[in-house]
Amino acid sequence: MPGMPATLVGISLATVSESTLLPISSYARRLSSAAKLAADAGVDLLLVSPGPDLEYLIGSRAQTFERLTVLAIAADPDSVPTVVVPQLELASLTGSAAGDLGLTLSSWVDGEDPYALALDAATANPVVAVSDSMQALHLVPIAERIGATPTLATDVLRELRMIKDDVEIDALRTAGAAIDRVHARMGEFLRPGRTERAVADDITAAIIAEGHTSAAFVIVGSGPHGADPHHEYSDRVIEAEDIVVIDIGGPIATGYNSDSTRTYCFAEPSAEIAAAVETLERAQTAATEAVRPGVTASSIDTAARDLLAEAGLADAFIHRTGHGIGLSVHEEPYIVGGNDVVLRPGMAFSIEPGIYFPGQWGARIEDIVIVTDSGCEPVNVRPHGLTVLDGR
Repeated sequence: MPGMPATLVGISLATVSESTLLPISSYARRLSSAAKLAADAGVDLLLVSPGPDLEYLIGSRAQTFERLTVLAIAADPDSVPTVVVPQLELASLTGSAAGDLGLTLSSWVDGEDPYALALDAATANPVVAVSDSMQALHLVPIAERIGATPTLATDVLRELRMIKDDVEIDALRTAGAAIDRVHARMGEFLRPGRTERAVADDITAAIIAEGHTSAAFVIVGSGPHGADPHHEYSDRVIEAEDIVVIDIGGPIATGYNSDSTRTYCFAEPSAEIAAAVETLERAQTAATEAVRPGVTASSIDTAARDLLAEAGLADAFIHRTGHGIGLSVHEEPYIVGGNDVVLRPGMAFSIEPGIYFPGQWGARIEDIVIVTDSGCEPVNVRPHGLTVLDGR
């Protein structure tokens, strides 16, 4: 993008932004595409608050507070985007791509009108779109100044974020390999006699040790807790006959996330449980094999759901088949019935059918896959079936 490097209190962002997470060319391309997509959608001005969209566009992990921080992108591709930021929070842009991109910096102090700065590039009677992370305390003043309710920028920004470029795909591969290494170590942590909480603590440490910056979530669902898809962990003591669902993930340094689920036990399961999990594995495989450009997200959900229904397990599958992933653990596209979004190369999402029997047990198998020109590439390669661990 055109413009001169911004300066923050005498510190050139062009200097500090050497630590940006991705190549500057990636951010420049994203900003240009955002402006074009906004124009195509009839939007005059995009206002992007701190959150995943801001991180995607300029690499900033600034947080949102009661003082306005926002990136303003006019639909005119020749205009220079503006970052509006409180002067006392200028350091939040350190490490972002703002300096090397030559963005306009509009800092403000208490008593000034930041909303006027944000709307400076707006035309008369503008159509303004805001990111879905914008707080109401900022949305309302913006609406008052333009005399209309802003639209959501979701339709514009999701078109960018849904299609991963080569740099993003490499990051997802790295994240996938890192979480696979944690699953490979599960025998170190998961044993009868330990509490779910103790196992979760060890898994959290392993997630970081194997290449993540943090653990975004750790689910240790043992026995009846495995029948709750969003159970986290508790002080329940894991028993030798339990089936245990382990769903884990987190961001790596670039901000891109892992997410993978496997199901474990400590002895050969009953014939009934073994058959149910084998059917679940076939459903997960069927959904993965159905992925290719040109089909709908809904059709992938159907591939898993129909196979489970044929085995009499329809009522045990109580959630969608998957969700997109990137800078957010859950983002577009969602792999769910009724979603007619057409898959395209570069889309990345989970395939995670599960079966749940309240009060008894549950199982889930989850991989992240990336749509290719002819099918998909899973980034998780650990065994998919019920993994029997040494319970000693």
